[in-house]
Amino acid sequence: MTGVDEQDVSGPHAPLLASSPVSSDHDHERETLAPELEYSGGWFIWALTFSAGISGLLFGYDTGVISSTLVTVESDLSNRTLTTLDKSLITSCTSLFALIASPFTGVLADNFGRRKVILGADALFALGAVVQAFTGQVWGMILGRSIVGLAVGSASAVTPLYISELAPSYARGRLVTILSLFVTGGQVVAYIIGWLFSTMPGGWRWIVGIGAFPAFFQLAILVFLPETPRWLAQAGYDERAKAVLTKIYQDCPGCDQVVNRLIRDIGEEIQQEDSELDRPKSRGSNPQWLHDTLQRGRQLLHGGNRRALIIAMMLQAVQQLCGFNSLMYFSATIFESLSFSSPTLTSLSVAITNFLFTLLAFVLIDRIGRRRILLYSIPVMVIALVLCAFSFSSVNGAWHSQAPTSDHPQDSSGSLVPFVILFCLTIYTAAYALGLGNVPWQQSELFPLNVRSLGSALATATNWGSNFVIGLTFLPLMEWISPSWTFTLYAAVCVIGWFAVWRIYPEMSGLGLEEVKGLLADGWGVKASLRRSRNT
Repeated sequence: MTGVDEQDVSGPHAPLLASSPVSSDHDHERETLAPELEYSGGWFIWALTFSAGISGLLFGYDTGVISSTLVTVESDLSNRTLTTLDKSLITSCTSLFALIASPFTGVLADNFGRRKVILGADALFALGAVVQAFTGQVWGMILGRSIVGLAVGSASAVTPLYISELAPSYARGRLVTILSLFVTGGQVVAYIIGWLFSTMPGGWRWIVGIGAFPAFFQLAILVFLPETPRWLAQAGYDERAKAVLTKIYQDCPGCDQVVNRLIRDIGEEIQQEDSELDRPKSRGSNPQWLHDTLQRGRQLLHGGNRRALIIAMMLQAVQQLCGFNSLMYFSATIFESLSFSSPTLTSLSVAITNFLFTLLAFVLIDRIGRRRILLYSIPVMVIALVLCAFSFSSVNGAWHSQAPTSDHPQDSSGSLVPFVILFCLTIYTAAYALGLGNVPWQQSELFPLNVRSLGSALATATNWGSNFVIGLTFLPLMEWISPSWTFTLYAAVCVIGWFAVWRIYPEMSGLGLEEVKGLLADGWGVKASLRRSRNT
């Protein structure tokens, strides 16, 4: 495996279109339709994105809310104080069931549509929130968090796919980043709610139960959301697909020409898929869905599809194994151990930083590019983690996941040490939000239509599998090998991730979904993508 293409390059667009039988036509159309293809979307696509983004708000709220819940539940569950094992299981079961849901979500999204899967996720979000709010046992909390995990796994796999298949290529990065804004915004809301209810007896029940309201709201507006044109065309609803595209591009100059081109490109992909799957020409309700799914799985493991899957899974694994979600889950526990007077309020500073720098990523991602923003931000994460590890080494005493008591004080060698740790974690969060927090969720653009849903689902499963590992091991690692070595381990993951990005991740900014297939057809596409970005 090499980090650059071996193919001959005769022009800035040749590497991208060499695998297409109509490359010259596509090249000509990209030149004649350049102003239209730089269209960033009108009110309709932005309304759809914000409506679908409520799934991200639910995702963020339910992952962020556990931080304050763990420090306010006290002995309300099973009439005892939560142990380290209790906290780890309550936290990690969400990731485990998200992992279980993700691959099945891809199959469901291919056969029933992206919109119906989002509907099912909303129902699970509401049910999980209600179970958590009314339980009195640790196992009940684990059950509620597991149901939420099924919802999070479904929403995190399908909602980015839904938005990317609706978005114009020029604005796709920003529109998918809006989902990350909703996620980080949901985490901010979770910390604010946690802080407001932290002193109320039984307030944690309100903290987890409030998560049902956005789910009911999205259920109410879901009837107004259309299915994606790419799924509609694949299912045989060509006129409906064209109608949705016409609404998306209604404010675009030359709307009819752009829509007709997109319909043709989608149709060519579907014809190729029909041929590869040996499927009958008539589309629609296909009783051979299991056969098709198995065929797509085989296709995903070959050629450019396999390279796309490796890139997507690598990015999702690094996003989680760098340890960021340990902050989302346990920041209040960390700051409580460091003797901050209001650990939940202190945690809010981390969540707000995450939101603000995700907003900055929204502005920059399509201008700077996915690859470059990762290569710039990951080294900052490494430096912040190393400084954090060094600061923790100056804290006397063993780590304890409960608040400091006379039995196990958590003294520091100086009163500034906790604030230095907070500063380092804030810088780490800012760098993460700029790059790794957003770029991996652009994964849908890596895959051609026939394997897009399945590839995205497997990449998302990688995310939640890695998240499960982090949620289950963070507190034990802090106790067994010390906070310093735990954060050093996360820094090492970031270093490995940086080299992986540099070697195999090409620049995708500005490419249409149907063009990426040509970029990865004969290699990793790094050199070709960099040459293209210099010439555009």
